[in-house]
Order: sequence, then structure tokens, then C-alpha cells
Amino acid sequence: MFAKIRKRDGRVVDFTKEKITSAIFKAARQVGGEDYETSENLTERVISYLFKHSNCEIPDVETIQDAVEKVLIETGHAKTAKAYILYRSKRTRIRDAKSELMDIVKDILVETSRDNANVGNSPSAKMLQIASAASKHYYLNNVIPEEMSRAHISGDIHIHDLDYYSKTLNCLQIDLTKLLTNGFNTGYGFIRPPKRISSAAAQAAIILQSNQNDMFGGQSFPHFDKSMGEVIRNQCPGTTDDEIFQAIEGLIYNLNTMHSRAGAQVPFSSINLGTDTTPEGRKVIEAVLRAFDNGLGKGESPIFPNLVFRLRKGINMDAEDPNYDLFRLAMSVASKRMNPTFSFMDSSFNSRFGDEVSYMGCRSRVIANRHGAEISAGRGNIAPVTVNLPRIALRTRDIDAFFVELDSILDLCSRQLLHRFNVIASLKVKDLPFLMGQKLYMGSENLKDQDEIREAIKNGTLAIGFIGLAETLIVLTGNHHGEDEESWKIGYQIIEGIKKAADNYKEQYDMNFVAYATPAEGISGRFIEKDRKEFGMVKGVTDKAYYTNSFHLPVNYQTSIFDKISKEAPFHKLCAAGHISYVELPSSPKNNLQAFEKILKHMAKCDIGYAGVNFPIDECRNCGVSGIIDGSCFSCGSDDIRRIRRITGYLSTIDRFNDAKQAELADRVKHTL
Repeated sequence: MFAKIRKRDGRVVDFTKEKITSAIFKAARQVGGEDYETSENLTERVISYLFKHSNCEIPDVETIQDAVEKVLIETGHAKTAKAYILYRSKRTRIRDAKSELMDIVKDILVETSRDNANVGNSPSAKMLQIASAASKHYYLNNVIPEEMSRAHISGDIHIHDLDYYSKTLNCLQIDLTKLLTNGFNTGYGFIRPPKRISSAAAQAAIILQSNQNDMFGGQSFPHFDKSMGEVIRNQCPGTTDDEIFQAIEGLIYNLNTMHSRAGAQVPFSSINLGTDTTPEGRKVIEAVLRAFDNGLGKGESPIFPNLVFRLRKGINMDAEDPNYDLFRLAMSVASKRMNPTFSFMDSSFNSRFGDEVSYMGCRSRVIANRHGAEISAGRGNIAPVTVNLPRIALRTRDIDAFFVELDSILDLCSRQLLHRFNVIASLKVKDLPFLMGQKLYMGSENLKDQDEIREAIKNGTLAIGFIGLAETLIVLTGNHHGEDEESWKIGYQIIEGIKKAADNYKEQYDMNFVAYATPAEGISGRFIEKDRKEFGMVKGVTDKAYYTNSFHLPVNYQTSIFDKISKEAPFHKLCAAGHISYVELPSSPKNNLQAFEKILKHMAKCDIGYAGVNFPIDECRNCGVSGIIDGSCFSCGSDDIRRIRRITGYLSTIDRFNDAKQAELADRVKHTL
């Protein structure tokens, strides 16, 4: 008998045959076996086999396990062998994950991951990301069903915010009016309703920060102009225009400086506004826009909140409309700051909801509801999962086979989202003290501390997202949807298929399933790296550092603004959980607001739901000058330049982009009028 064996880490330890017997017996019990003596006899056969075939005095663990598999198969114990192989495979995956986890922690200690451009490199950010990495490891190996875990690890799908899998849900449109009218409690005492507009604005910032700590996604006010207008009218009479401006300026300063999530990032916040025509509401809209126009202390562009300016005929779209002047101001500010972005309330899929549809800067949209009122306030997305479309195309290389495989993956996605929903639904109100304790979520009004949150979160959405339509079409047809009409039709058929599948799951499970144009900040690089390893370098597909976001045309495709809008617009109505389109300009359009308005009105005509206009914003931190700064500052010569670009819907500085998004940014071409 062997006296020693070599462990995987190189250590040499005593050989114990009982460990082999125990492993065989456990595998046998998996298939109904209960004879321990048989396991002992099989162990003797394994040892005999090793003596005959091993060329070393100290065999390693892998050699012994190979021998166990061979003996089990050769002695007719095929079912036991299969159970043993599956167990061995699972243990290998766990070991590999642990090793990967240690490597990730080592890297984080040097610099935080840049999967989220809103997370800095502070000590608290490092601690948050180390905890995040450990949580992902735990959920993949202990909570998520193996079929779903394997699909995530392989890159077939991506389970978003995996580190929060059983802890909380994604995002929320917050009913600011209710909280400012009734007051709220952050855990250390009651905050009474404000009597000054400055207090109302300060409380709004506290609400966003407090709820960010209870969720893993973004926070938004769906009717900020209306909410603050009502506060001024009913609770703060006599408020001056200057007081309104100072309060709003303070809110914007707070949202760019106060941190949440253990100090790792500022709240990922959005504000919807533009359609309130009351005197108070109009003053709020103007104050927000002018505060953004002024910028922060040295004139810097605010990163947060994302401003979403609502456009609606009869309200602000045309010169005779009561808020047209504010639309003009919004374009002027956007031409300088890239904020606001614009949502289109008259689009075919938004118009029936009146003024209720609200967006988040990341593109999320929550409105239709099987279980309650079809409004945005008090609702959000529970969780998203994303399908790697190019991987399916690379695996099948055939349109018909692609759709068969896609159906299978979509079914897996629906079951994964249901699993996550049920895990989260078992949380109690006390586990989310602000979100549920302060009754922010629709359906939580009558829940008590020990109640499960299921009845509330059934009002949220379960989003099935996708990435890389352009690369998928190149594999299947040879052209992407900007190059060829037939390819566009197939692309539309693919995304329409995802929508129809979500609609079917909605009926089948009585849940708010919806299709989603995934932002894909981190996975655009993660997916393509995995696919390149498996399928090699495929021209136009895996020969770059990123996949193209959702249904967008490739960023390096030379086309006109109006052609890009026309080709992307029809996909918006298919992606009810969220969608966005951009156009890229070579520089600020501040001297040509007529062209800016022409772009937005073409978007409205094409039935777009939500869009942004991009251009470079470079700001010298030393002297404050802004413009396009190719190298050092053209005014003072400083190299300390803040370079702001849009990433997946919101703004960030280039230094916070991950490698895939930096590569995408370098490839972006400017669109022509």
C-alpha cells in the first residue's frame, strides 16, 4: 500500500484508503446504494490498479481519482461512476472558483474593479468589492441551481449583481411627494415634513442615499418637478425664486459628494422632469437646469443626478406650448453638459400611460403591472439577467438552429429570474428597513417588520436582457443590421422573439416579465473574452475587446445621425424594461440648438422612447476651462484634465471606464447630420 499521497497544493500527506472508500460510498448512495462493504472491496481494486499502473511512489490526488473512475466503470458500477464524476467535477469547480476568488481579491487590493464606473478606489470601495467577490463565489456554489450557475460561469448568460443575489433587489422610482408630505424615518429618528424648500431638497438627497443603501441598483424621482412644486405650493408658501435655486443647487452638490454603500460611491440617482406647467413646477425645472448649467464649485459638469427631460406635445415640444421655453433651456444645458437626456412621452408604447412613464439614466423603465396600478412611483426592477446572443450564433452558425438554442436559453433565464424572485421574496420587511420599512415599495403599505416582502415585490419587473445583436447578425448573415435590410429584419425578429418569450412567461407565471436592452458595462468585455477563447478570433465578432450594447449599431459604423436613429428606433418598443439610443457628435452643439432640436424631433417621429446626445467634455481641473482638450490644457498647460463621456446611459470620467469600455470609446465614430 502507498504510504503517502501528494495534495493539489504540493503537500505530501499520509495515504488513507478510508477516504477512497468514503468517496465511493457517497457516490453509491447518490444512486441508491447502501453496501459499504462493496465500497471497501472497490477501494482494494483501486489500490491494486495504482500499484500496477502508477509510475511513482507518491501518487497525486488526480491520479487516484482517475483510478477510482476507471475501476467503477470496469466493474459495472456505471451509475456510481457517473455520480462520482459529477461530484468530482463540482469539487473541481469549487476549487477553481476559490483560486479565482483569491486572485480577484489580490487584484482588488491593488486597484478596485472597474465593472462599475461609479465606484472609486477608496479603502471602503476595496472592502465592498472584496465582500462582493466572496458573495458571488458563495451564491454560485451554494445557492443558485447548478444548471444556472454553469450557464453564468460559461458565459451563456450573465446574472447581474450576483453579489446581492439573496440580499435585495435592483432599483426604484421613489414617490418623493409621499415622503415629503408625510415624513420618514432613517432609523435614528423621525424626519418631519419640510417647511422650507432648502429642507425639502436636503431631505430628497437623504432619501436617495438611504434607499441606495437598501438596494443594488439606481434610485430615481419619477416626477421631481411635480413633487417639489407641490411642496412649495402646500408646505413652503412664499418661497422666492432665489431660495428655490439655492435649494436645488444644494441638492446637486450633495448628490455629487455624499456617499452611500459603505462610502464606496455616490448615489446612482436620476431625476425626471419637464412636464409640470404649474408656476411652482416650472420654477423647479428652471432651477434644476440652471444649476446644472452653472456646474459645481469650479464650474465642473455634475455627474449626478441623471436628468431625464420629458418631451410631450402640447406641453413643451412646440413653440406655442407652455413649457417650450424650458425645452429650449434643456437643450442649451444638454449641449454643454450632456445632461439632460430626453424621454418621449408620445411614443406609441408610452402615450397610453399619460405622464406616468419615467426612466432612469441607465435606461430602466417600469410601467405595466399585472398586480396593481400601472405607474412608475413605488416600483422598480427586481433583477435582470442577460443573454449572450453572439455566443449562441457562434455555437450554431445557422439561423434556424440559432432560434432553437435561443428559446432554450430564454427558458433558462425565466427560471433563473423566478428562482431569484423566490429567494428575495423570503426577505422580511426588517431586512430592508428604509425601502420596505418606510413603505417606499408599492404593496408594502400594510406589511409589518416580520412579514415577507413577496406581496410588495410582485409589483416589480423581471428583466430578460441581451447583448451583441450586431455581432450576432455578422455571424449569421455576414452583415450587421446597419449594413443590410435583410439582416435588419432578422435582427428585429430576434429581439421580437425575446419580447414574445417575456410576454409568454408573463402569462405562464403571472409575473411582470419584460425584455431589456442591457446596459452591459462589465459584460461587454467578459462575454467576448470567453467567446474568443472558445471560438477563436472571428472577424467583426471576437476580434475586439467588447461586444456592442443591446440592439445598437456598431460604434465604429459610419452612418448619419438620422439613419442610425431610424434603424435603432423600432427596437425601443420591444424592450419595455428599458432602452436607449445615442448619437455621437464631434463637439458640443451649443452653437446650433436648431440642429439639436431637429435631432430630437426626428427621434420622436421615429418612435424612440429614450435617448441622449453625446460629445466630448474635457475640463481642466486647474483653471476650469472646458472644451476639447487633446493633451495639456490649451489655456494653462496643466495635465490635470477631467474627461467626461457617457457610458451605458450615465456619465463618468474616462479613467473609471473598464478596459472594454475604453476600447469601445476609442472606436466610436462621430455621426454626421
